[in-house]
Amino acid sequence: MWKSAPSRKAGTMNMGGSVSTAGGLVFIAATNDRRFRAFEAKTGKVVWETQLEAGGYASPITYQGKDGKQYVLIVATGGGYYDRKPGDSVIAFALP
Repeated sequence: MWKSAPSRKAGTMNMGGSVSTAGGLVFIAATNDRRFRAFEAKTGKVVWETQLEAGGYASPITYQGKDGKQYVLIVATGGGYYDRKPGDSVIAFALP
């Protein structure tokens, strides 16, 4: 079975897309470790990370809410060959 190198901060192989913001962040949740991460686009440094209930094998979206804040949203349904834990979530996070 394929394993990521310990020095890689991106988790495991990816099964989904990413989204980037004008502020220089890249969000991705396409790994079977069920994590949703934000990276600095210039440096690749992980600046935020959270555990999802299931894998987020979808491309995140970003939008501006009626309140004027920017949000990033991911669908976390998991399942599949590399991740047997299913879920049923749509989760939005407000950017600071």
